[in-house]
Amino acid sequence: MRLARHSGWLYVLAVLGLAACGVPGIPKPPSLNLPQPVTDLRAVRKGDRVHLAWTVPTKTTDSLNLRQHGPTQVCRSPIAAMKDCGPPVAEVSAPEAPNKNDQSTIQSYADTLPAALLSDNDSGEVFYAVSVLNENGRSAGLSNVAEVPAVAAPAPPSDFRAQVAADGVLVSWEEAPTETVGTKHFYRVYRRAEGTIADSVAGESPWGSNLLVDHSFEWEKTYSYRATVVTVIHVKGKPDSEFESADTPAVKVFAHDVFPPAVPSGLQAVFSGVGQQPFIDLIWAPDTDADLAGYNVYRREADSEPRKINSGMVTTPAFRDTNVTAGHRYFYSASAMDVRGNESGRSDEANEAVP
Repeated sequence: MRLARHSGWLYVLAVLGLAACGVPGIPKPPSLNLPQPVTDLRAVRKGDRVHLAWTVPTKTTDSLNLRQHGPTQVCRSPIAAMKDCGPPVAEVSAPEAPNKNDQSTIQSYADTLPAALLSDNDSGEVFYAVSVLNENGRSAGLSNVAEVPAVAAPAPPSDFRAQVAADGVLVSWEEAPTETVGTKHFYRVYRRAEGTIADSVAGESPWGSNLLVDHSFEWEKTYSYRATVVTVIHVKGKPDSEFESADTPAVKVFAHDVFPPAVPSGLQAVFSGVGQQPFIDLIWAPDTDADLAGYNVYRREADSEPRKINSGMVTTPAFRDTNVTAGHRYFYSASAMDVRGNESGRSDEANEAVP
């Protein structure tokens, strides 16, 4: 009887001990592993192609690390209020290497706009969203919505050409037809240096023009040029939006400088030497070429050919000739030299006599 009473107390103590240590609460349901919806979908239109990009989610809707990625559906609609994806226009495969340590992965897709969605109505738009699925094909919903204009894109400029000239790279094309009603257009020319992947804008030209001169390149480099038509859409109550047409074929140009600076002008020669060693001072109008290195000075007498009399490059538009002899008349001319060794022709002569 005493033994049974002790056993009962041991049981009660054991239960109380477990209660003191704490027992698990109601178990949580397993995570559905649903990727968080994309929040940074971007859409850029180029001609009739729309380039989409977004960051692949790294977390589930439970804020847990995403164990496995599924494909992403690309959704397109003529209306902004997209409730669901409907039949997707495309499905982008899951990234090959799932995100690790919260590292961002960017996915992209290029969609071709069907002609049925395009019109001359400058207020039309096409809307996109993406829906990221888990491995079981389930989604937590659509991403943010990104829109692009639904205006028909103009054709790129035709007969696109580029050639090197003394004052820059001359880019030209055939003038385009008149603008579409309700839109404005202008031309944009891009330049890319050989061996690089970055484009820079060489310049923009108004609608109706067919020529642009690029002054911002570097000599002795090879470039590829291309042009596009930019369509600007103005809708009352909204900020202006724009998109580019398809590009012209790229034209390659080697910017080799074989163009000398301008010929110096206004050369004057003045003798001075009374009571001192005689000399003749020369002055002329300065050359304004950006790549000017300096000048050379040439001298001759009546029955001789001109020869250069400066030992080093003359860096200012002035020179003093101290190697003169009484009783002689000297004929002078000047030329300009650029930093790549191209020399201009010689200026008109100025002459002066030494008494």
